[in-house]
Amino acid sequence: MSRLHRGADALVAALAQAGVRRIFTLSGNHIMPVFDACLSAGIDLVHTRHEASAVHMADAWARLTGEVGVALVTGGPGHANAVSALYTAQMSEAPVLLLSGHAPGNQIGKGAFQEMKQDQMAAPVTKASWTCANADALAPDVRRAMQLALAGRRGPVHLSLPTDALEGLAQLEASVTHAPVSEPQLLAQELAAQVRSWLAAAQRSLILAGPAALTSGGRREMAALQAATGVPVIGMESPRGSNDPSLGNFARLLAQADRILLLGKRLDFTLRFGAALAPDCQFMQIDAEAAELARTRNAVGARLVLAVQADTAPAAVMLGAQPAPSGANARWREEVAAGLRARAPAGRSSTPGLLHPQEVCSPLQSILDSHPESVLISDGGEFGQWAQACLQAPHRVINGPAGAIGSALPMALAARLARPAAPVIALMGDGTVGFHIAEFETAVRRGLPFVVVIGNDARWNAEHQIQINTYGPQRTIGCDLLPARYDRVCAAFGGHGEWVQSAAEMLPAVQRAMASGLPACVNVAMESVPAPSLGVK
Repeated sequence: MSRLHRGADALVAALAQAGVRRIFTLSGNHIMPVFDACLSAGIDLVHTRHEASAVHMADAWARLTGEVGVALVTGGPGHANAVSALYTAQMSEAPVLLLSGHAPGNQIGKGAFQEMKQDQMAAPVTKASWTCANADALAPDVRRAMQLALAGRRGPVHLSLPTDALEGLAQLEASVTHAPVSEPQLLAQELAAQVRSWLAAAQRSLILAGPAALTSGGRREMAALQAATGVPVIGMESPRGSNDPSLGNFARLLAQADRILLLGKRLDFTLRFGAALAPDCQFMQIDAEAAELARTRNAVGARLVLAVQADTAPAAVMLGAQPAPSGANARWREEVAAGLRARAPAGRSSTPGLLHPQEVCSPLQSILDSHPESVLISDGGEFGQWAQACLQAPHRVINGPAGAIGSALPMALAARLARPAAPVIALMGDGTVGFHIAEFETAVRRGLPFVVVIGNDARWNAEHQIQINTYGPQRTIGCDLLPARYDRVCAAFGGHGEWVQSAAEMLPAVQRAMASGLPACVNVAMESVPAPSLGVK
């Protein structure tokens, strides 16, 4: 039996049946029917201050929970605001569903209010992007979109929702079932055995994995694979590629490898298109996308000795199904482990009233170590690289290979919702905090306590360092900022603010911020120094 209901009700019912219990959103004319339907269905709407923030929150939610993160925005300019954040999710392989309101389908081509080719705009930064045809298509389209976001290489999907579809009548199934899960592309047992033997025969083999390996679940899977094969497994998600400061001397180790398995890892700019590796290094590749296999073949030619299209998570399980010979690659494993632990010497400030970035970051490790579900959020830029080099946590969310900045503050809100009992600490520069600083109001309104630590060196330091290195110190321009009191901005929204100018005050300030039970900003006067790097230039 089925009943006629609004398309919006059918849409929300499909979301609820798929397990969606929270949507990150910003209101607008086109999506008011969905708001109303969510009220009846009991789905929590986290109402943000910017559409890109809603997508960043959905992205962080997806990475921390493994679920599809859902963002809901209005059409036209609201959709346009959201699209840029999809790129961060795409490059970080986060399963996100962006639902955008849309001009009525029966008005398209007539100059409708906020009419825009939304599906075409989102297509380059999604796995799939389309506009619902009518009310009856809403529920099946949502189920298809959720399935696509999780299939193969995970990533964002966009669906536009015309208002006449949302307001029109649709069949609401009495018992909506979950979307059928597509069959994974499995690695054949004989190929798994071939890959294991090929890796074991090498002197210095590595397995490189993509961003999906850097979630907490992904890290567990990769650790199990390393233990089973005896081959070092390294996940890469930094826009600085092999010079990722959290990977120590990885660039030097990478250049010494003789055989590399690319397990869901693109041979892209992060590996300098192959130039970061030895010229005689051989490759095998397992990837869900045929286009990635072709790209590697174009880059390294006959050195790609095996290319298999298969889903990487079940492939990792298959590769680890049989243990490696005792002592296989033991010396190389030890050398890689030591290289990954390497860090720049401890830094201390030479300027009174300013902290060195290491003095900002290092005291935070004791807090992150205090809980098994602690969350570290790191933005990009120079200070973000210090954070990633100095700190680790059970859960880590960074800006990812996209290299986009400004996401850390909204991601911290989603992290608090995903891990309600654990410390959540976000680190970002004074440039990046300006993107979404109004989300402190969202956090206060929602009662979501976390700590944002701002490394305040009064400039866009990443670009400043580029100018110094490329054009010389006398030709720096356009990167200076005010040493603004962002802590006071947070306090004005109803949060807690701290201003730190000495290393001795750093940990007590963060402890007071956490004890406040409020969204908190610890604004730290910091030296402007380059990010740490032990990598090969």
